[in-house]
Amino acid sequence: MAGEKSLAKLLKTMKPVHNPGEFVFCRVEHPNTIDINLAIGLFKEQEATTVVLKKEIADHLGLEYTFIASWITLTVHSSLEAVGLTAAFSTALSKKSISCNVIAGYYHDHIFVNVKDNEAAMSILEQLSK
Repeated sequence: MAGEKSLAKLLKTMKPVHNPGEFVFCRVEHPNTIDINLAIGLFKEQEATTVVLKKEIADHLGLEYTFIASWITLTVHSSLEAVGLTAAFSTALSKKSISCNVIAGYYHDHIFVNVKDNEAAMSILEQLSK
C-alpha cells in the first residue's frame, strides 16, 4: 500500500502520538558491539554509527549522549515521496524554539524533541492538523 502524498491530507490526518520513555542518540564505532534489537533506529555515517536507544539501555551500556528526547510518531502513513510535511511541522515547532530530529520510516515520520518540550510539541502538532 502506497503512502499518502497530499500535504493537506497528511496534515489533517497526521495524528501525533507520544511514545513513552526517554530516548537518546549515541555513537558507536562498531555496531556489532551492541544488540541492534535494542535499538529504536540506527544510521551508518562515515565517522561512526548513530544508534537511537531508550535512555536506560544507553546508561546500562555505558554509552555517551548529549540530548535526551521524547519520541513522537505521526501515525499517518506518509509516502517517502511526500513533499512539505517535514517542512510544515519543523517550521511550526521552530516558531516556538523547539528543535526536532526527524527519522522517516517506511510508514511513518518519527520526531524526537527535547523531553522538556514534549507537551508543547504535541500541542503544536495537534493544532497543525486542525
